Amino acid sequence: MYLTTTVSITLLLLLVGMECVVLLGAHHLIKQVRENLTLTVVMTTEADSAAAARLQTVLEAVPYTQSYHFISKQEALEEHIATLGEDPSQFLGFNPLTDAYELHVRDSYTTNDSLRMIETQLEALPYVDKVLYQENIVEVLDSRLSSISFLLLVAALVLLLVAWALIVNTIRMQVYSRRFLIHTMRLVGATSWVIRAPFVRRAVWMGLEAGVMASVLLIGMLFYVRTSLGIVLFPLTWQNLLVVCGVVILSGVVITFLASLFATGRYVRMKTDKMYEI
Repeated sequence: MYLTTTVSITLLLLLVGMECVVLLGAHHLIKQVRENLTLTVVMTTEADSAAAARLQTVLEAVPYTQSYHFISKQEALEEHIATLGEDPSQFLGFNPLTDAYELHVRDSYTTNDSLRMIETQLEALPYVDKVLYQENIVEVLDSRLSSISFLLLVAALVLLLVAWALIVNTIRMQVYSRRFLIHTMRLVGATSWVIRAPFVRRAVWMGLEAGVMASVLLIGMLFYVRTSLGIVLFPLTWQNLLVVCGVVILSGVVITFLASLFATGRYVRMKTDKMYEI
């Protein structure tokens, strides 16, 4: 029964670990989507290389900058020619395009209010003409990504509750087989905690073993999916792996502790005649 219970808890904790992987992967994907949003900081026609250097200094100093890329007026002209197939400098006699910076902001600044604040700050600089970004895409990101995050969180909580119920039932079945031993201990004067202690220690040890085994299985699955199938669910950094393993092991210990505490408490309080009815 010990082996069967440990294996059952391991499989359930593996489900908990997979929930954690899905949440981390979704968080990483949402962060990437937000940080790929581009703001184009267009400089004035009078701006020279010194002004571009000053703007670069500003972008490096502000907290919202994730990365930036400078596009000279010549590069912008070449890109325009490659895209549209025409050279405006031939019939205008000069290059009408200006220097610009492509700015990627941190994901926490990709809301409409934050982007408007960034736009106001940058356009206040004397050598910046305007800041361009697709406001409608930001509105879609705010609404859709928030909904996706909420749905994933609800699904994870539901699966966690299912895992909790199954682990509690598994522990309860194990304690059920020793209900008469609990009754005998109570008859000889053992206190409630003395009766519960061996069951709780045993259950916590099972939870710890199951958590470690589930973590090893989960890490093996993640590396197999990445190396053999080429699917990257989320960055396999030591930090992320420690978070996943920590959640799995801690869930195993906490759930088995509470489950054994509640299960033994039921039989400690149960009357003798009731033990034959269940």
